[in-house]
Amino acid sequence: MPPRTPFWTPSLHAERRPFLLERAAITRALRDHFADLEFVEVETAALQVSPGNETHVHAFRTELVQPGYRDRRFLRTSPEFACKKLLAAGERRIVEFARCFRNSERGPFHHPEFTMLEWYRAHGRYEMLMDDCLSVIARAADTVGTRNVSWRERVADPSAPPERLTVADAFQIHAGIDLMDMLPPAGPDYQRFAIKAIDIGVHITSDDTWGDIFSKVLSEKVEPYLGLGRPTILDEYPTEMSALARPKADDPRVSERFEIYLCGVELANGFGELNDAVEQRRRLAAQMAEKDRIYKERYPIDEDFINALRSMPAACGVALGLDRLVMLVTGAPSIEHVMWTPVAEVL
Repeated sequence: MPPRTPFWTPSLHAERRPFLLERAAITRALRDHFADLEFVEVETAALQVSPGNETHVHAFRTELVQPGYRDRRFLRTSPEFACKKLLAAGERRIVEFARCFRNSERGPFHHPEFTMLEWYRAHGRYEMLMDDCLSVIARAADTVGTRNVSWRERVADPSAPPERLTVADAFQIHAGIDLMDMLPPAGPDYQRFAIKAIDIGVHITSDDTWGDIFSKVLSEKVEPYLGLGRPTILDEYPTEMSALARPKADDPRVSERFEIYLCGVELANGFGELNDAVEQRRRLAAQMAEKDRIYKERYPIDEDFINALRSMPAACGVALGLDRLVMLVTGAPSIEHVMWTPVAEVL
């Protein structure tokens, strides 16, 4: 692969600079927005004993070296564990513009280092976060005078009243699959789900799990039709796919989890937060066992986080990709156009 033009090349910087100035304006506006809502802006440590425990998310490793002491550390993939510790400490409304790090991710929507806008409400219902997200998206668009956003020939009004679908509804409408039928009381039905996916042209491998099939159907058959014309709130994800979210009280097969889409692009992922420490540890251990099976690696579980959950009140929280949001509302051609100093790829 030939080396990319350095971001500091004057001609490239001149091309990118209008987007970067709009990013700065959006960031200021969103800080004001959260201050008006009486959120406390926090700054949590990027260096952690555990980067997070998602199966398919890869972290950067490093070492903490002190006199007579050396130990493994990671750059965080999300500030979630640290923010929940602050909820356990007594904070009630917090927001962070968090620098996060994910290895093996680079493309139109992904970058190894990026900014996650996360906020949490103690004692709040997770539906409140949906309104929060819509307000954040609208505020960002208004700040730069954007009335419509477009991406790959898809167009949407970021301030329009949203479409709201359950994941089961979206699978039925866009993929012709009765998702709840794939989630019988005895547990996820892999065989029937695989057959249904193959029938609609989704390629399945022998190593795929139920969750892998879900992700493939979602990305290939459902996501391209979300957030067209207006934002889409996709709600009630299967609990099988929601390791950090509470199950719904009326149907534990699905969880208090939603995502928000605009022009087919996922912008935000929110939860009613699981605060059952025993169940949370079980779920994270299962995620790491699957990571070990697929990638031959696993990350430690942050036992301090598990202990904090025992004191954490009922809460809800959401992560929104700030870089993606800025890219969409400014019309930038790629995520790197809205990053002041993208990570160098080839030296």
